[in-house]
Amino acid sequence: MPQTSSTSTATPLKHAFEARVSDVKSPKSDINALILDYLTMEGYPKAAAKFSKEANLQPQQKDNLIVARQEIKQAILEGRIEAAITSLNEVDPEILDKDPQLHFALLRLQLVELIRQCNGGDINPALDFATKKLAPKAAVNKEFLSDLEKTMALLIFPHDNLAPELGALLQSDLRQITATKVNEAILVRQARRREAAIRQLVKMRAWAETSARSKKKDLPDRIDLGLYGEDNEYNENGHEPMITT
Repeated sequence: MPQTSSTSTATPLKHAFEARVSDVKSPKSDINALILDYLTMEGYPKAAAKFSKEANLQPQQKDNLIVARQEIKQAILEGRIEAAITSLNEVDPEILDKDPQLHFALLRLQLVELIRQCNGGDINPALDFATKKLAPKAAVNKEFLSDLEKTMALLIFPHDNLAPELGALLQSDLRQITATKVNEAILVRQARRREAAIRQLVKMRAWAETSARSKKKDLPDRIDLGLYGEDNEYNENGHEPMITT
């Protein structure tokens, strides 16, 4: 008598929550608006212009403003802080005067880059910069003073044997964090939101799930965001390269 497999090939039943989700159909116009908003806010001018034309949507911001933000962001990510500050002042001459926290963050990052360059060599450029640009601000702000003291410690200890708190200053994360703050500050000054709407929706979705689980609501063990579907035409690999010139 032939053996039969005990493995079931039946399609597993959907959780009631998943069935309800699949019944909700978001209008394509809403999805397109979210995509355009993301491309605009994150600084992808070419992709934003192309997508707005394809989706028959009005551009959310002029190309030159998006390009300016992206060039500033890219300069920070590459460690060209002086160039970023110059460009930022050209875009908005008052932004750093109105936001001392942002100004100090940029100057501190510039000091980190100077220290990175003089590691094992002449430290006078870093000392001179810290004395003239950062010390006056740190003298009237305890938080600035603490940040400056930590940064100056990079001149004392070998960079290959730093405490995690100090080592973090030399990681690319500090550039990324500062670039994000600058981008958000520019957007606010231009009377726009700090971040793309899709990011706000993801945060809201995470809060809703956490809230529902804390109240013992009937949910699947894991809820996917659904960002990597096979038919997803616009994915993270589809972004244009960041501007480098």
